[in-house]
Amino acid sequence: MSLQFIGVDPESGQTGSPTVWVDEENADIVAQSYTADEVTRAECIEKNAPGHDKEIPDHETVIRIPAHMVPMLRKACDAAERRAAAL
Repeated sequence: MSLQFIGVDPESGQTGSPTVWVDEENADIVAQSYTADEVTRAECIEKNAPGHDKEIPDHETVIRIPAHMVPMLRKACDAAERRAAAL
């Protein structure tokens, strides 16, 4: 796996910084961010997609990405689209 660095939350300091990358092999967006609290997780389960199990599978989690990082996510989406087109 080879990750293309997109950006890091400039407001988070030097530790535990939410970060966004694009996987250059399959164009997936990879994100490190804050673990969602139990209230948020419960609401995600409650408002799950129709027809899906009302649980979060062991291999998945809910994360929270700060709103001020939306421009980085847009940049990651653009990079992922370019990468996917090249595959």
